[in-house]
Amino acid sequence: MARRPTGPRHGMQNAIYIVAGLIVIVVIGVIFGLNPFGKDKKASPPDTNDVKIPEANAPNVNDRGFTQPKPVVQEEPNLGSPRVEPDVEANPAAEELITQAATLIGATPGRIIEARDKLNEALKLPMSPQQRSLVKTRLSQLADQWLFSKTFFAQDRLCSSYKVERGDRLSNIGKQFNVPYELLMEINKIPRPEALREDERIKVINGPFNVKVYLSAFTMDIFLQDTFVRSFPVGLGQPGRQTPVGLWHVKAGGKIPNALYTDPDTGKVIHPEDPDYPLGSRWIELEGLDENTKDKTGFGIHGTKDPQSIGRASSRGCIRLHNGDVMKVYNMLVPVNSLVKIVE
Repeated sequence: MARRPTGPRHGMQNAIYIVAGLIVIVVIGVIFGLNPFGKDKKASPPDTNDVKIPEANAPNVNDRGFTQPKPVVQEEPNLGSPRVEPDVEANPAAEELITQAATLIGATPGRIIEARDKLNEALKLPMSPQQRSLVKTRLSQLADQWLFSKTFFAQDRLCSSYKVERGDRLSNIGKQFNVPYELLMEINKIPRPEALREDERIKVINGPFNVKVYLSAFTMDIFLQDTFVRSFPVGLGQPGRQTPVGLWHVKAGGKIPNALYTDPDTGKVIHPEDPDYPLGSRWIELEGLDENTKDKTGFGIHGTKDPQSIGRASSRGCIRLHNGDVMKVYNMLVPVNSLVKIVE
């Protein structure tokens, strides 16, 4: 039987044939866009699930990679139209008013009322969050002097002196000036409502106080008329039971200490001494005034036995405060005339 030649000459010819064959394969692959040596490396179309389409309300990202918050919509203290809060830029006009207020406070004697009015004017302007926080802090500090003390200041349109006449009752004086008599007792150090003395001069406040609640910040701001006084952290409605935005006022007869509570889900009546009592030390019922709130009932401002719920979406729609804070708010708001504006 004849055998295939296996000598060196024939081996060389076989190698030449193999190399030539590989060259042909490579050429064909290049022509038809194939990779003969492995997986095709052509770029495939992007998966649409990986494409990030920017949303209209998506937060901005600055050039340092930090996410910037969306502009905060705020409203004037007089419950006017909303305005946009700048992200980071300080407002020179606001800064000038802050500087002027500092000069007035440092004067001898300190011109507290003028400083207060300068800072409150600044608060109405767009400004950076840092400026706004500073203004509110200083206004709160000044309120301890011009509002929550027996001290009188000249030219103060918000507080004045009242001479007690025979037959005066503290509750009637409070109604006359649109503030709760409890606050007049507190600032004048009157131990009991009936402890008024004829011809005594007491400090009175020209109310009413009003409230603004910012849902996104879990914050309640208190104003005397349109002048900022205090901020308090709050707890708000949980998902599915959100606190309704809109305009309210304190309902007539709606201020009740240690009110009975009826669970809206079970109908169970819960007494203040019960461990499950959710209202804390005070209840202030609200009544809706605009198209979004006028048909809503059962909403109010109250305290809580669960301080961890403050600053969170944890309630059934009401506005929760720490027990100490709700007592302060209770002593500032009057039925009907105190407005409560809830905004996003």
